[in-house]
Amino acid sequence: MTCLGFVGIIGQLSCRIRLRGYTTSVHHILRPWSLPWSDADPRRNAFEWDADEESRLTALIAPLTPPAGAGWEEDSRFRREVTALLTSRYGRWTCGWNWAFLDGGPVGAWCCDEHSIGEAEETAARVAASLLDWRDWLEDMAERFEQLAPLPGADAEERSWHLERAVARLVPTVVDRTQVEYSWDGLCATTLTWFLSSTGLDPEEAEKAVDAAIGGRFKSWVRPSLTLIDAVGEDLAVRLTGRGFYRER
Repeated sequence: MTCLGFVGIIGQLSCRIRLRGYTTSVHHILRPWSLPWSDADPRRNAFEWDADEESRLTALIAPLTPPAGAGWEEDSRFRREVTALLTSRYGRWTCGWNWAFLDGGPVGAWCCDEHSIGEAEETAARVAASLLDWRDWLEDMAERFEQLAPLPGADAEERSWHLERAVARLVPTVVDRTQVEYSWDGLCATTLTWFLSSTGLDPEEAEKAVDAAIGGRFKSWVRPSLTLIDAVGEDLAVRLTGRGFYRER
């Protein structure tokens, strides 16, 4: 759910400003776009979930919920405490639980404070649903990464083909998930960096290569053309393999 069904343009901008103000104030280690794939990869980070665990978690979250109309500071305090609770209980990967569509993230169950924080039990249930949304995204990415990865021993030309194909598949997935909302390109860059990391590339090298390949060409609220996506894929492949566009063969 996003703010689009509830507020006008002014309300949307207000939500974004408040959300961005929170995320930029959280310590770097708990920013989801700063997670290394080793911390986000669900295959390395077990997660046991059933009705009993959901009840235990919501019982812990409900008392943290601020009263109605408490204001921005209390709402921020609530999100910080929830993030601390989730990361201590399940691991650092959970810090993306509220990376909502509104802020270019993959989580649909959370919107913004104005529309997501309400009655205690309802809010606690929404946090749990948002956590599962985030986990589902990570599991989907892990499966896609495995399918898109070059085979062991692939030569430069084969790796170039796989890299271009990965960009052609992963970018539209992010576009569809986020509906190119504000800062969707951040999730896109994170996803591509994670993919490269999953293939064994050093995370810092992966991040630099992705940033250079995108080069600021993906914009908030703008759906990229297939031509642009292909160009980014080609640039990334050439940068990492030294091989040209595979369709030139």
